[in-house]
Amino acid sequence: MKIRAIVALFLVVAWSHAASAHVGAGDTHGFVHGFSHPFSGIDHILAMVAVGLFAAHLSGRALWLVPLTFVSVMALAGIVGMIGVQLPFVETGIGVSVVVFGLAVALQLSVPTQVAMGLVGFFAIFHGHAHGTEMPQGVSGLSYAVGFICATILLHAMSVGLGLAIGKTDRIYSRRIVQIGGGAMAIAGAAILTLS
Repeated sequence: MKIRAIVALFLVVAWSHAASAHVGAGDTHGFVHGFSHPFSGIDHILAMVAVGLFAAHLSGRALWLVPLTFVSVMALAGIVGMIGVQLPFVETGIGVSVVVFGLAVALQLSVPTQVAMGLVGFFAIFHGHAHGTEMPQGVSGLSYAVGFICATILLHAMSVGLGLAIGKTDRIYSRRIVQIGGGAMAIAGAAILTLS
């Protein structure tokens, strides 16, 4: 019940801020660009959904620690990207993250929470750096960062909720649904790698 209340509160805050935005009007311009940016690439969407499903599978403290780790590291790497620090193999790292997270979901990988945090944190570096370097010229860096962080949290929350809902269905079917979804994500990640 607490998770539903947190998600509902987040949605109200995020959407009310976005609804008051007028494109081209200072900070809100940056927020809208930042919030919409994660939705513009299938690679980021797939990775965020996989992280949420992975956290839901691990359950317990991993439900919030794994997504929180991703968001925190992504934000720091985004700042590094915004200030112009170069990072090699960013696109490759993003593609590999989709494959790895998809496989973790498909195989229903059970690892300690700290290991999962390290795994998602490592790949969050590439996602965050990409978001930071792709910030449009002339927008507020802080508002842009808040926007893409909010969008990522929303994707995580929705996928954790989906994972928890799937877990409450018949055990055999829920396992197959998750395996198929994770496998499809891993295949999509491989396709992203070959096309980049």
